Amino acid sequence: MNTELFEALDLLEKEKDISREKLFDAINLSLVTACRNYFGNEANVQVEIDPETCEFRCFARKDVVENEDVEEFNPATMITLEEAVKVDKKASVGSTIDIEIKSKEFGRIATMNAKNVMLQQIREAERDVVCEQYADKEKEVVTGVVQRYVGKNISINLGKADGLLNESEMVKGEVFKPTERVKVYILEVKSTPKGPRILVSRTHPELVRKLFESEVTEIKDGTVEIVSIAREPGSRTKMAVYSANPNVDPVGACVGVNGTRVNSVVDELRGEKIDIINWDENPGVLIQNALSPAKIVAVFADPDEKSAKVVVPDYQLSLAIGKEGQNARLAARLTGYKIDIKSETQAKDAPGFRYEDYVDEEENYYDEEAYDEENYEGEEAEEIVEDNE
Repeated sequence: MNTELFEALDLLEKEKDISREKLFDAINLSLVTACRNYFGNEANVQVEIDPETCEFRCFARKDVVENEDVEEFNPATMITLEEAVKVDKKASVGSTIDIEIKSKEFGRIATMNAKNVMLQQIREAERDVVCEQYADKEKEVVTGVVQRYVGKNISINLGKADGLLNESEMVKGEVFKPTERVKVYILEVKSTPKGPRILVSRTHPELVRKLFESEVTEIKDGTVEIVSIAREPGSRTKMAVYSANPNVDPVGACVGVNGTRVNSVVDELRGEKIDIINWDENPGVLIQNALSPAKIVAVFADPDEKSAKVVVPDYQLSLAIGKEGQNARLAARLTGYKIDIKSETQAKDAPGFRYEDYVDEEENYYDEEAYDEENYEGEEAEEIVEDNE
């Protein structure tokens, strides 16, 4: 047994996670390269390696010809009968014979070429292994260590490879320091001659989904489903959740005891606000939930046109729309509906407006409590608007 080679292959297999078959292929190619340097590029070189003992044998397969006077005699691929008989007494004209090559006979140049070929093959195999490992993690969240800024982008060490966080995938205002640990969403893994090119993101909505999956057991086991997410990175996220189990409160499961679960996600997102609402098949109810914390008087949703008209109390208009329209914008993305929000005064002044137009048992929503302005008068209403602003 070739003990030294066996131990070297075993060590490479464990450290680099390269299969033994790929290592044998690298050795085979390196020996073939050395043999061709010895015999010439036209030589029909063969290499046999015993995977159990790591013993190897190199030989050149040549055609036996009568003598060197044969037309187009090529010593790299042919051998005379006289020379062939010295190797194998049964050799005859027209047959083939294997001429064994002793690796110790290789010159310095041939040996160096073989070494370089082997190292190159091992490096390529290592890159392929790393690329496959991270390709399996594509569309997942991983923890990395900030290394350095590359222009306006950031290089993040993910373990066996580096990820690139482009400026376009960074949350505005986030600043990272070297050696800082951060969670990122793997967007894409590409194989390149220099190794895997891994693009990561801190702005993708799926980052929020994956963070909740890691924090909320009910989401991981399928009891609670995240149906939709709308996100404005660094500012606010709205997330609609649903559970087929009537005994499970999907919003409560995501929030956790004293908000521990949602706070863990908020901390990872560096203070980004997260609104968690109940998903409902009734678009009217869903839109009412999505516009929270604003109170809704009535909703008229058109499933065919994917549009909805919403009426809110006058003092709730600012809260429903949100700062710079953010609340309404996120609600529209979350529900997939184009939402037109009007105050009661605006709605009453609209031609042909009737409250009954906003009432439909199957598709729409009407909130009598919200319509009762006496419930929201005075300081309480002013505080709600001030908090939003």
